[in-house]
Amino acid sequence: MNSSTHQELANFIWSVADLLRGDYKQSEYGKVILPFVVLRRLDCVLEPTKQAVREAHEKFRGKPVHDTFVLRASGHSFYNTSPLTLKRIADDASQAANNLTHFVNAFSENAREVLEKYDFLAQIRRLDEAGLLYQVVGRFADLDLGPERVSNMQMGYVFEELIRRFSEISNETAGEHFTPREVIRLMTELLLAPDKDSLRGPGVVREVLDPACGTGGMLTEVHDYILGLNPDATVAMSGQELNGESWAISRSDLMIKGQNPKNIKFGNSFNNDQHRGSTFDYMLANPPFGVEWKKVKDDVEAEHQLGRLGRFEAGLPRINDGSLLFLQHMISKMKPYEPGNIEKPGSRLAIVFNGSPLFTGGAGSGESEIRRWILENDWLEAIVALPDQLFYNTGISTYFWILTNRKDSAHKGKVMLVDAREHWAKMRKSLGDKRKYITDEQIGELSRLYLDAQGVAADPEHPLHGKVKVFANEDFGYQRITVERPLKLRFEVTEDALAELSAVLDKGRATAKYEQKAELVETLRSLVGVGPSFKKTEFADRIQVALAEAGVSKPPTAVMKAVWSVVSVRDPEGEVQRKKGEPEPDPELRDFENIPLGEDIEAYMEREVLPHVADAWVDHSKTRIGYEIPFTRYFYVYTPPRPLEEIDAELKQLEGEIQRLLGEATK
Repeated sequence: MNSSTHQELANFIWSVADLLRGDYKQSEYGKVILPFVVLRRLDCVLEPTKQAVREAHEKFRGKPVHDTFVLRASGHSFYNTSPLTLKRIADDASQAANNLTHFVNAFSENAREVLEKYDFLAQIRRLDEAGLLYQVVGRFADLDLGPERVSNMQMGYVFEELIRRFSEISNETAGEHFTPREVIRLMTELLLAPDKDSLRGPGVVREVLDPACGTGGMLTEVHDYILGLNPDATVAMSGQELNGESWAISRSDLMIKGQNPKNIKFGNSFNNDQHRGSTFDYMLANPPFGVEWKKVKDDVEAEHQLGRLGRFEAGLPRINDGSLLFLQHMISKMKPYEPGNIEKPGSRLAIVFNGSPLFTGGAGSGESEIRRWILENDWLEAIVALPDQLFYNTGISTYFWILTNRKDSAHKGKVMLVDAREHWAKMRKSLGDKRKYITDEQIGELSRLYLDAQGVAADPEHPLHGKVKVFANEDFGYQRITVERPLKLRFEVTEDALAELSAVLDKGRATAKYEQKAELVETLRSLVGVGPSFKKTEFADRIQVALAEAGVSKPPTAVMKAVWSVVSVRDPEGEVQRKKGEPEPDPELRDFENIPLGEDIEAYMEREVLPHVADAWVDHSKTRIGYEIPFTRYFYVYTPPRPLEEIDAELKQLEGEIQRLLGEATK
């Protein structure tokens, strides 16, 4: 079956939508058509062994070995024990709903739970009430989806085409459950292209995981890519998905292709890792951007506390963006690597992010610590910036992160940044926020650029030289230093200070009961107008003399602390305040500087800070190491403003045009 036949078959199945129009909204067509495609495919696949399955079912009914022998009779990873088929159900219009329900319930649990996630029994009732069930069953009963006519791979293509169409007419969910095909193709190319030679070898077996697999498009693309290089390769696909309908579609896809559907797990990868203990050769994912992990906060934090025994040892990002949790989850499933040891082949992975994981979070934050962990372990191979407006439900810029724990010598200690933001073509018709796509030619060009990125970066004459930059891992690190300056004060009493003191004493828990508040304020009022003092000891003597003359006893410590807070005024010419002989820092003058990792802090201070503020110093106890990847800054190209003469000339031209148009309007 060629590609045109795939389209013809998909078009025929799609025509069922004509029956649904009016009773179903466009966005609901997939809820009917997709499970019926799965049902008919399974019906056709099981037909040759149906009698053997019935006999095994009757023989071992109620016995512990029932499933074992029925599966053996089926010859597949699923079975159906009903004597019915879709054709027989279509022959009896009056009993279509009852018979179809019986038929669905007779499937083995792994097939039945897929149909349950589609909420298929509810769709049967809805179709029956609308008087459509018999027609839909009849349309699918006439469709031959037997494996002798439609192979597993071909059936997969048809199913994917249907998924794509349903995703495109349902823009509100497309972004959640469907990644544009050309984005997946490019991602797969960049992930697998360096391994093409090894994938063509004999006896190739590869395990692939998508921990946020949606409808399974990424897994399918990797599967087809590897088999395209080596038809004899074995590709085992695994995934996990939180959305029930998407999970059902992905699992259906594996069933249709003859793969083990049990490898597609249902649940949240953060707190219910159903691939725990497993490792994979390749991993790829497009997790939801900015996904909140508040609901699983306790589980995630508990696993973080496990350190190396858990998946989140490096750190926890902010609660409203779990992107870097997905990445840590994937890293935990990389196979160990040891050169020359086939038992430890290592792994490669790719993930789609928005810009936030590149730079969000300062030094010492969870995000920065995760980036530090990745870079210091030399796992990050490249980051590729994609065009904006590529996805269905967002127009923001996105990036591929590509990681591996088996870098070759040329890539060790280095990270490639590839700017693919201008590699796009305009779509003839927008799909939600998707207005751009990447052409096949551009995918090929970017794949070649990626493979030769270091050579391109080193060759100023290369036409794409400006699109690639190569950095050492340490280049993304920095030291965040805290620059302090001394607190300098003068001391004086003003009417505003006394009003503030009264308010402070009234509000303070330790000062509200002070009985001589009024006397204290009046005594201090005698110092209003007395020139300021630039020495704290001198001003303390003034206060002590005034209190003694007024017969006011020495106030408690809390009260005196309030007094000092209102009579102290910051002044560049004031006295430097000290604690234990050391200058006291002024929080209002505190500043922070980011210094490249490895640069001498004192040398930086001598060069950049002290010439401007000679009394500054670094509080080394507060120095933090941070990592960020300011991608846009690295590729920024300064564009000088146009000359004023050119702008003036353009304005005069526009004024003349306006005058001409006004003249025509008044004729």
